[in-house]
Amino acid sequence: MFKNLFSYEGKRVVITGASSGMGEATAKLVHELGAEVVAVDIQPPKYDFASYVEVDLRDRVAIEQAVAEIAASRVHNLFYCAGLPGHKFSAVDVVTVNFISQRHMIHQLLPHLKRGDAIASVSSGAGMGYAFFGKHLQPFMAITDFADAQAWVAQNEKEAWFEPYSFSKMCSIVFTLRAGGAITTDTGVRVNCIAPGPTDTAMMPAFVEQTGADFFARYPKPIGRNSTAEEQAWPLAFLNSDAASYISGENLYTDGGACSGVLNGSIDAAAMMPDHYK
Repeated sequence: MFKNLFSYEGKRVVITGASSGMGEATAKLVHELGAEVVAVDIQPPKYDFASYVEVDLRDRVAIEQAVAEIAASRVHNLFYCAGLPGHKFSAVDVVTVNFISQRHMIHQLLPHLKRGDAIASVSSGAGMGYAFFGKHLQPFMAITDFADAQAWVAQNEKEAWFEPYSFSKMCSIVFTLRAGGAITTDTGVRVNCIAPGPTDTAMMPAFVEQTGADFFARYPKPIGRNSTAEEQAWPLAFLNSDAASYISGENLYTDGGACSGVLNGSIDAAAMMPDHYK
């Protein structure tokens, strides 16, 4: 019985960012658990999944065309694992891929999902400060049009408080917390996300280059190391499995205890902030 709760046998799942990092690890894991994996990425995966759909997640039309193609057959789950680091791409591209397209793809796919299906996304521990950015998040998140949201980012990216990666991940968390319950009430589809801490993927060097090696050296790691992509895939697979059938609208911190330490005061929050935020 318990083994079946974690099974993906008979399920067709869509995974964005499936060609590398957490998306690739998640695709491999749920494939091993029996899923038919539809890999969605701008580059083809290294592994032979059931199908591959090339999509540039910066392009609204491309997303809509991909969903129409994918949803021609039954879909049970979406894993939104695609993401861009902050400084190697424009602010508009980062916020688009990390949040605007996440939200858009979810709403495009929802009409094709059924009660009991589930969606899980990758946010980040970098978004844990969302409670302090409400005056900036609220006007942006009220914009539902894809192009208008991109225009807002372009208009605000020079503001002192704006950092595209952390802002996009704050939005992802807030969207999950707000929309999870509403979407589940309306459709019966569960919506959750995880918020990883530093994870050893191909994106990690870009984060170190952007934020500085000193910051990551002092970043609290209660477990004593970075996570692996596989350690982030496991909670994602759990959240979309039948074992999590009563969980929705939740952001699960998968950061080795860093956020918990901040909340209980055992970790100095200032130590987690890059110097340009102080």
